[in-house]
Amino acid sequence: MKIAVINFSGNVGKSTVARHLLLPRIHGAELIAVESVNADGGGNQALRGRQFVELQEYLQTIDSAVVDIGASNLEELLSLMQLYRGSHEDFDYFIVPTVPALKQQQDTIATLIELGRLGVAPERVRLVFNMTEATTPIEESFYMLLAFLAEQPLAQVNTACRIRMNDIYARTRGNRTDLTTLANDGTNYKALIVKTPDIQEKLALAQKLATQRLANWVVPEHDACFTALGLREAQESQTETGLAS
Repeated sequence: MKIAVINFSGNVGKSTVARHLLLPRIHGAELIAVESVNADGGGNQALRGRQFVELQEYLQTIDSAVVDIGASNLEELLSLMQLYRGSHEDFDYFIVPTVPALKQQQDTIATLIELGRLGVAPERVRLVFNMTEATTPIEESFYMLLAFLAEQPLAQVNTACRIRMNDIYARTRGNRTDLTTLANDGTNYKALIVKTPDIQEKLALAQKLATQRLANWVVPEHDACFTALGLREAQESQTETGLAS
Protein backbone atom coordinates (compact mmCIF):
# COMPACT_ATOMS: atom_id res chain seq x y z
CA MET A 1 0.00 0.00 0.00
CA LYS A 2 1.31 3.43 -0.95
CA ILE A 3 -0.05 6.56 0.68
CA ALA A 4 0.59 10.26 0.11
CA VAL A 5 0.07 12.61 3.06
CA ILE A 6 -0.71 16.05 1.67
CA ASN A 7 -2.21 19.47 2.29
CA PHE A 8 -1.49 22.87 0.74
CA SER A 9 -1.33 24.21 4.27
CA GLY A 10 1.52 23.87 6.71
CA ASN A 11 1.00 23.28 10.43
CA VAL A 12 -1.67 20.61 10.01
CA GLY A 13 0.46 17.71 11.30
CA LYS A 14 1.38 15.93 8.07
CA SER A 15 4.62 14.55 9.50
CA THR A 16 2.87 13.49 12.71
CA VAL A 17 0.21 11.65 10.74
CA ALA A 18 2.79 10.06 8.44
CA ARG A 19 5.23 8.92 11.13
CA HIS A 20 3.01 8.18 14.10
CA LEU A 21 -0.44 7.30 12.72
CA LEU A 22 0.25 5.57 9.40
CA LEU A 23 3.78 4.15 9.34
CA PRO A 24 3.49 1.80 12.37
CA ARG A 25 0.18 0.39 11.08
CA ILE A 26 1.05 -0.31 7.45
CA HIS A 27 3.06 -3.50 7.24
CA GLY A 28 6.50 -3.09 5.76
CA ALA A 29 5.97 0.56 4.79
CA GLU A 30 8.88 2.88 4.15
CA LEU A 31 8.65 6.55 5.13
CA ILE A 32 9.63 8.93 2.34
CA ALA A 33 9.82 12.63 3.13
CA VAL A 34 9.57 14.95 0.11
CA GLU A 35 11.42 17.95 1.46
CA SER A 36 11.83 21.41 0.02
CA VAL A 37 14.87 21.75 -2.20
CA ASN A 38 16.58 24.95 -3.28
CA ALA A 39 15.62 25.03 -6.92
CA ASP A 40 17.49 28.10 -8.11
CA GLY A 41 20.13 28.97 -5.53
CA GLY A 42 17.85 31.67 -4.09
CA GLY A 43 15.02 31.60 -1.64
CA ASN A 44 12.43 29.87 -3.82
CA GLN A 45 11.51 26.36 -2.74
CA ALA A 46 10.19 23.86 -5.28
CA LEU A 47 10.10 20.18 -6.13
CA ARG A 48 12.36 19.63 -9.09
CA GLY A 49 10.98 17.62 -11.98
CA ARG A 50 13.84 15.15 -11.76
CA GLN A 51 13.13 14.58 -8.09
CA PHE A 52 9.52 13.73 -8.95
CA VAL A 53 10.67 11.34 -11.68
CA GLU A 54 12.94 9.59 -9.20
CA LEU A 55 10.10 9.38 -6.67
CA GLN A 56 7.65 7.79 -9.09
CA GLU A 57 10.30 5.41 -10.39
CA TYR A 58 11.26 4.36 -6.87
CA LEU A 59 7.62 3.76 -5.94
CA GLN A 60 7.50 1.07 -8.63
CA THR A 61 10.19 -0.91 -6.82
CA ILE A 62 8.60 -1.16 -3.35
CA ASP A 63 5.35 -2.58 -2.02
CA SER A 64 4.47 -0.10 0.72
CA ALA A 65 5.29 3.52 1.41
CA VAL A 66 4.07 6.55 3.32
CA VAL A 67 5.10 9.68 1.43
CA ASP A 68 5.11 12.87 3.51
CA ILE A 69 4.90 15.79 1.05
CA GLY A 70 5.85 19.23 2.34
CA ALA A 71 3.34 22.03 1.71
CA SER A 72 5.88 24.03 -0.30
CA ASN A 73 6.26 21.09 -2.68
CA LEU A 74 2.62 20.17 -3.19
CA GLU A 75 1.61 22.59 -5.95
CA GLU A 76 4.60 21.56 -8.04
CA LEU A 77 4.00 17.87 -7.37
CA LEU A 78 0.38 18.08 -8.49
CA SER A 79 1.46 19.92 -11.64
CA LEU A 80 3.98 17.19 -12.38
CA MET A 81 1.31 14.54 -11.81
CA GLN A 82 -0.72 16.24 -14.54
CA LEU A 83 2.29 16.11 -16.84
CA TYR A 84 3.07 12.47 -16.07
CA ARG A 85 -0.41 11.26 -16.93
CA GLY A 86 -1.68 8.58 -14.57
CA SER A 87 1.13 8.99 -12.02
CA HIS A 88 -1.40 9.69 -9.25
CA GLU A 89 -2.39 6.04 -9.59
CA ASP A 90 0.94 5.17 -7.96
CA PHE A 91 -0.76 6.07 -4.67
CA ASP A 92 -3.55 3.92 -3.32
CA TYR A 93 -4.74 6.71 -1.01
CA PHE A 94 -4.25 10.39 -0.35
CA ILE A 95 -4.50 11.24 3.34
CA VAL A 96 -5.30 14.90 4.04
CA PRO A 97 -4.78 16.05 7.65
CA THR A 98 -6.72 19.15 8.64
CA VAL A 99 -7.07 21.31 11.75
CA PRO A 100 -9.84 23.61 13.07
CA ALA A 101 -8.26 26.94 12.07
CA LEU A 102 -10.31 28.47 9.24
CA LYS A 103 -7.25 29.24 7.10
CA GLN A 104 -6.21 25.58 7.22
CA GLN A 105 -9.76 24.46 6.45
CA GLN A 106 -9.72 26.68 3.36
CA ASP A 107 -6.39 25.20 2.31
CA THR A 108 -7.79 21.73 2.86
CA ILE A 109 -10.72 22.53 0.56
CA ALA A 110 -8.26 23.78 -2.08
CA THR A 111 -6.29 20.54 -1.73
CA LEU A 112 -9.41 18.41 -2.23
CA ILE A 113 -10.44 20.45 -5.29
CA GLU A 114 -7.00 19.95 -6.89
CA LEU A 115 -7.08 16.21 -6.22
CA GLY A 116 -10.51 16.08 -7.86
CA ARG A 117 -9.21 17.96 -10.89
CA LEU A 118 -6.36 15.49 -11.10
CA GLY A 119 -8.87 12.67 -11.36
CA VAL A 120 -8.42 11.13 -7.92
CA ALA A 121 -11.64 9.37 -6.96
CA PRO A 122 -13.21 10.49 -3.64
CA GLU A 123 -12.91 7.00 -2.15
CA ARG A 124 -9.12 7.31 -2.44
CA VAL A 125 -9.06 10.55 -0.43
CA ARG A 126 -9.41 10.37 3.36
CA LEU A 127 -9.41 13.12 6.00
CA VAL A 128 -7.73 13.12 9.39
CA PHE A 129 -9.19 15.65 11.84
CA ASN A 130 -6.11 16.73 13.77
CA MET A 131 -5.41 18.94 16.81
CA THR A 132 -9.00 18.70 17.98
CA GLU A 133 -10.42 19.67 21.37
CA ALA A 134 -11.82 16.79 23.41
CA THR A 135 -14.96 18.73 24.38
CA THR A 136 -15.78 20.20 20.95
CA PRO A 137 -17.66 18.09 18.37
CA ILE A 138 -15.95 17.66 15.00
CA GLU A 139 -19.08 19.00 13.31
CA GLU A 140 -18.64 22.27 15.18
CA SER A 141 -14.88 22.65 14.78
CA PHE A 142 -14.88 21.81 11.06
CA TYR A 143 -18.23 23.24 9.99
CA MET A 144 -16.77 25.04 6.93
CA LEU A 145 -15.00 21.96 5.57
CA LEU A 146 -17.90 19.62 6.27
CA ALA A 147 -20.39 22.02 4.66
CA PHE A 148 -18.20 22.09 1.53
CA LEU A 149 -17.98 18.29 1.43
CA ALA A 150 -21.76 18.00 1.81
CA GLU A 151 -22.04 19.96 -1.45
CA GLN A 152 -19.01 18.46 -3.18
CA PRO A 153 -18.12 15.01 -1.78
CA LEU A 154 -14.50 14.95 -2.92
CA ALA A 155 -13.27 12.82 -0.03
CA GLN A 156 -14.40 10.02 2.23
CA VAL A 157 -15.18 11.40 5.67
CA ASN A 158 -15.38 9.62 9.00
CA THR A 159 -15.42 12.02 11.95
CA ALA A 160 -14.18 9.20 14.20
CA CYS A 161 -10.77 9.71 12.62
CA ARG A 162 -9.66 12.43 15.01
CA ILE A 163 -6.44 13.16 16.86
CA ARG A 164 -6.65 15.35 19.92
CA MET A 165 -4.04 17.86 21.04
CA ASN A 166 -1.41 16.27 23.25
CA ASP A 167 1.93 17.41 24.71
CA ILE A 168 3.63 14.29 23.40
CA TYR A 169 3.96 15.73 19.90
CA ALA A 170 6.07 18.61 21.19
CA ARG A 171 8.03 16.25 23.44
CA THR A 172 8.95 13.94 20.54
CA ARG A 173 9.55 16.57 17.84
CA GLY A 174 12.76 15.63 16.05
CA ASN A 175 12.69 12.14 17.59
CA ARG A 176 12.67 9.44 14.91
CA THR A 177 11.06 6.90 17.24
CA ASP A 178 7.34 6.48 16.60
CA LEU A 179 4.81 6.65 19.44
CA THR A 180 3.88 2.98 19.17
CA THR A 181 7.48 2.04 19.90
CA LEU A 182 7.56 4.46 22.84
CA ALA A 183 4.34 3.00 24.23
CA ASN A 184 5.74 -0.52 23.96
CA ASP A 185 8.93 0.43 25.80
CA GLY A 186 8.97 -1.89 28.79
CA THR A 187 11.55 0.10 30.75
CA ASN A 188 10.61 0.57 34.40
CA TYR A 189 11.59 4.22 34.69
CA LYS A 190 10.21 4.57 38.20
CA ALA A 191 12.56 1.86 39.44
CA LEU A 192 15.49 3.50 37.68
CA ILE A 193 14.60 6.87 39.22
CA VAL A 194 14.67 5.34 42.70
CA LYS A 195 18.06 3.70 42.09
CA THR A 196 19.99 6.66 40.70
CA PRO A 197 21.47 9.17 43.16
CA ASP A 198 22.02 11.87 40.53
CA ILE A 199 19.29 14.52 40.44
CA GLN A 200 19.85 15.41 36.78
CA GLU A 201 19.60 11.76 35.77
CA LYS A 202 16.43 11.46 37.86
CA LEU A 203 14.92 14.38 35.94
CA ALA A 204 15.92 12.88 32.57
CA LEU A 205 14.35 9.56 33.53
CA ALA A 206 11.24 11.35 34.80
CA GLN A 207 10.86 13.01 31.39
CA LYS A 208 11.09 9.60 29.70
CA LEU A 209 8.48 8.24 32.12
CA ALA A 210 6.10 11.11 31.31
CA THR A 211 6.60 10.53 27.57
CA GLN A 212 5.97 6.81 27.99
CA ARG A 213 2.72 7.52 29.86
CA LEU A 214 1.51 9.97 27.20
CA ALA A 215 2.35 7.47 24.45
CA ASN A 216 0.30 4.80 26.21
CA TRP A 217 -2.63 7.22 26.24
CA VAL A 218 -2.37 8.40 22.62
CA VAL A 219 -1.63 5.11 20.81
CA PRO A 220 -5.15 3.69 21.35
CA GLU A 221 -6.51 6.95 19.90
CA HIS A 222 -4.31 6.45 16.83
CA ASP A 223 -5.54 2.86 16.57
CA ALA A 224 -9.15 4.07 16.53
CA CYS A 225 -8.35 6.79 13.99
CA PHE A 226 -6.59 4.32 11.70
CA THR A 227 -9.56 1.96 11.92
CA ALA A 228 -11.88 4.85 11.02
CA LEU A 229 -9.78 5.57 7.93
CA GLY A 230 -10.71 2.14 6.60
CA LEU A 231 -7.17 1.37 5.50
CA ARG A 232 -6.86 -1.81 7.52
CA GLU A 233 -9.47 -3.54 5.39
CA ALA A 234 -7.80 -2.30 2.21
CA GLN A 235 -4.44 -3.53 3.46
CA GLU A 236 -5.83 -6.97 4.26
CA SER A 237 -7.49 -7.15 0.85
CA GLN A 238 -4.19 -6.30 -0.88
CA THR A 239 -2.41 -8.97 1.16
CA GLU A 240 -5.00 -11.60 0.22
CA THR A 241 -4.75 -10.60 -3.45
CA GLY A 242 -0.96 -10.90 -3.32
CA LEU A 243 -1.16 -14.34 -1.72
CA ALA A 244 -3.72 -15.50 -4.27
CA SER A 245 -1.51 -14.45 -7.17
